[in-house]
Amino acid sequence: MPTLSVVISSTREQRGGESVANWFVARAREHAKFELDVIDLKTLGLPLLDEPNHPMKRQYQHEHTKAWSKTVAASDAFVFVVPEYNFAMPPALLNALDFLYHEWCYKPAAFVSYGGASGGMRSVQMCKQVLTSLKVMPIPEAVALPFYMKQRNAEGVFEPGDAPLKALTTMLDELLRWSNALATMRTA
Repeated sequence: MPTLSVVISSTREQRGGESVANWFVARAREHAKFELDVIDLKTLGLPLLDEPNHPMKRQYQHEHTKAWSKTVAASDAFVFVVPEYNFAMPPALLNALDFLYHEWCYKPAAFVSYGGASGGMRSVQMCKQVLTSLKVMPIPEAVALPFYMKQRNAEGVFEPGDAPLKALTTMLDELLRWSNALATMRTA
């Protein structure tokens, strides 16, 4: 089975990304077509890009970059769990993307976005521009979760009901198709 990395991109103290990611991961396990790896950028703790060489050279000097390189290289596809910060993507995600180049290439990506009225979709649009420059294929299928705060219970657990499940299943099915299709490009 291909490896799907679920990237929690918010690093704020009072973030919703962890509860949204937990909900998504539980549904992805039920889908059962990917090996799952959860990457929390808050736990990863990458500093601001500090490598002396351009990522295209792959001459990493720092251990945190080498570890990040191995993690991303081992992934066959990505789901980015993204909020919207000032109509844009989280800065920690942009930083994490900028650290590497070759490790991202020829892999598909999808989004579970959350926020207010827009459901984080403006963040997704910004992410797509950056990802395509890294030769990542952002697929159109996505799960957008508007007003996600109203869908959390008293303990902070995200419980959106059944409405987003169809979008989630469609997204995972398409992500699997793209991952399989791009596998030959990743090995070439």
